[in-house]
Amino acid sequence: MGSDAKKTELAPGTLETLILKTIERNAGPMHGYGIARYIKQTSNDVLQVEEGSLYPALQRLAIKSWVKAEWGQSENNRRAHLYKLTPAGRKQLKQVVADFERVLEAILRVAQPT
Repeated sequence: MGSDAKKTELAPGTLETLILKTIERNAGPMHGYGIARYIKQTSNDVLQVEEGSLYPALQRLAIKSWVKAEWGQSENNRRAHLYKLTPAGRKQLKQVVADFERVLEAILRVAQPT
């Protein structure tokens, strides 16, 4: 990180939601590095997911059966775990996004000038 870079802390559960949404948007299995790269690029480098956070989060999602990991080939033909969303993961993502939107709307109503 450069001297102007500021570390952005995520609220608990946010990383898991970002991972689920990333896999859903890409409509197919993704490997961990691809997930981290997508989040970084899509957020204009504001959100940078480190390996030490990403892989434990993916493991938590797999334990909850929200993603399924299978061995496969990455886009550069390397063997990698590829993660895909399960039906339970889709259901969880839908609920979390609805809850987030509801809370965000409430925060914006409070924060707007009167």
